[in-house]
Amino acid sequence: MNHPGTGPRTWLVLGDKRGDNGQVETVAAGLPWPWERRFVQMRPQWVYGKPPVRPSLDHIDLEKSDALEPPWPDLILTIGRRPSSVALWIQRQSGGHSRIVYIGKPSTRVEHFDMVVVSGEILMPPLDNVMRTDLPLMRVEQDASELEEWRQRFAALPRPLVGFLLGGPTKPFVYDRDVLDRVLTLARRVSDEQGGTPYLTTSRRTPEWFADALEQDIPAGGQLFRWSASAANNPYRGILGLADGLVVTADSISMLVEAIGLGRPAAILTLPVGVTGRLDLARRDALAWLFATRDQGAGSMRQGLARMLYRARLVYQSRNFPAFQRELVRTGQAVWAGQPFVKPTASPRADVRRIVERIQALVSA
Repeated sequence: MNHPGTGPRTWLVLGDKRGDNGQVETVAAGLPWPWERRFVQMRPQWVYGKPPVRPSLDHIDLEKSDALEPPWPDLILTIGRRPSSVALWIQRQSGGHSRIVYIGKPSTRVEHFDMVVVSGEILMPPLDNVMRTDLPLMRVEQDASELEEWRQRFAALPRPLVGFLLGGPTKPFVYDRDVLDRVLTLARRVSDEQGGTPYLTTSRRTPEWFADALEQDIPAGGQLFRWSASAANNPYRGILGLADGLVVTADSISMLVEAIGLGRPAAILTLPVGVTGRLDLARRDALAWLFATRDQGAGSMRQGLARMLYRARLVYQSRNFPAFQRELVRTGQAVWAGQPFVKPTASPRADVRRIVERIQALVSA
């Protein structure tokens, strides 16, 4: 809880998405003053629906939400379309006094917030209130007793133990026979050439035909976990925490970031895209060039053009996963699948420290 005289009164306006909330709480944990949570519960039609982003409480269930009443906060940390509308409403009630720090890619215009924190896969115009971090602020929690249990289960498996974290088709990526062949080739390399254990895990999005083929052709000594809603003993956390290396399919930024955030050596398995996917990636690459910062080699004229086009609503914020992955490889945080593993050096703690310093400057101003 916050107390008078101990720092700016700070609220975390949080919704029902645990992953989103974890990112906000990761930043809040670094603040040198106390803070309070304000959970807001969505009305049933807005749990999955997308209300317009505006200062409003129309989309939340007030009876099931935490109280929103004065004294209003000096600082609000929030994330997501629905909670951000609540934050904007609070700011309006405070007469504009409350400062809003938004984590992630906004669903509305960036200028609505005092500070926006985005990670490398998000394309944003080079505006003064935008701060970039190396990695998304995902909180990776590991249970020590669960990890020890998996350590004992893995003890008999020949090393190196290489985890294959497999996602599934999602725009613009597709899964085809070529992807299957590359996964099996890499798995055989671990088993046959290195004398180790390839441990393959599928996910909710992995096609059934793909999992069937893996089960049929997995090399001798390899392990396969087929995901299902009712499956028990999912080894994902154990593999994430204990494998000697991880091969992650390019469709899943979350699995890749979790691996790097834990300091695990990670390799990215690239995926093919269809015709429309190639056009979409070309558009995103062009936007990445336009939105480049000075640190990325953009001059003042390009940055000025980006701001002008954005404010004229001719271009919008977006995401570019392949560009983000290329940057991870360029900076030595990951490698392409098939290359020797390297230990990542990125530190989520360093990102949090920089964010906190920026927040302190914001509230001091």
